[in-house]
Amino acid sequence: MHNKMENYSFVITLGVISLLFLYLLKPFFGAVFWACVIVLLFYPVHLKLQRKLGPRPNLAATISLIICVIIGIIPTLFVLGSFFQEGASLYNRLESGELDLGSYLNRIAEAFPFVQELLNDFEVDVESLQQRLGEAALAATGLLAENAVRVGQGAMLFFLNLALMIYILFFLFRDGPRLTKLLVRALPLGDDRERLLLAKFSEVTRATIKGNLVIAVVQGTLGGLVFWALGISGPLLWGVVMVLVSLIPVIGAGIIWGPVAIYLFANGQVTQGVILVVFGIGVIGLVDNLLRPILVGRDTKLPDYIVLLSTLGGIALFGINGFVIGPLIAALFMAFWGIFMREFNTESKPVEISGSLDNQE
Repeated sequence: MHNKMENYSFVITLGVISLLFLYLLKPFFGAVFWACVIVLLFYPVHLKLQRKLGPRPNLAATISLIICVIIGIIPTLFVLGSFFQEGASLYNRLESGELDLGSYLNRIAEAFPFVQELLNDFEVDVESLQQRLGEAALAATGLLAENAVRVGQGAMLFFLNLALMIYILFFLFRDGPRLTKLLVRALPLGDDRERLLLAKFSEVTRATIKGNLVIAVVQGTLGGLVFWALGISGPLLWGVVMVLVSLIPVIGAGIIWGPVAIYLFANGQVTQGVILVVFGIGVIGLVDNLLRPILVGRDTKLPDYIVLLSTLGGIALFGINGFVIGPLIAALFMAFWGIFMREFNTESKPVEISGSLDNQE
């Protein structure tokens, strides 16, 4: 009895101390999380370096870290800086009245009379709609301008987190296998289950990054390039916006380039409108269908409705980090239930969930 009380007390204390430690790391959650994500994404490259360099883990980790900084971190910082700069510029133009969204809506209504009739049928007040569009645009661009100021004011904290992420990256590259073994040994879930769950964690993280982020970046880049070629103002800003909307399943870059194409037609720029529509449908729209099977195996794909719900929920709860965290939580949820059905509910008939746990066994 005495031993049981000691064991229970130790486990409770262990849980409390672990929670306190996690709470201690809360301010640096983003740095630690993205360090883990980047390591999982670049680890196959690191393994190839290790084989070539032999027993020189520090050198292999350093080279892998330099590759990550050059390929991923520096371009991202450049794009984000330009994005906030263009957003602040657009906000100033809207606030000064140089850019009037109401006039754009009037041109569309004049060029396409059925739009005006449709609005009248639904008893939509055009003037009120123009005002709301202007307010929404000011609010959105104002948020960008405000965040740009915050980034400038909190530059020290931002670069501290960036330096911390790079620091953690080095040790994760160097000590990753040893840390994984320690985690498997420490968790009381059973070694086979833990290896399965860790494999699922790595699989879904890579699939989410490669299948969502890379494809969204390609679509946003193509959209920004065609905007630049057609002379549409703020191509970098709209390119980044297309990246963000492409991260959300079902909602694609078409929600940005579609209205722009309509305005081009309404403004008499038929050639540019046709080019944008053809390029949007024939190139940007096909990127997902062409690249996803290459970057992500169909056997690792979660059902589309699960991806949509988990991505939206993740973004709502965790911000931009949620587009990775949401599907990851969903995949682990399905993996846990798959283990439960396989090991504890053996009398029931197996339940198949398309694309979720096909490679579990």
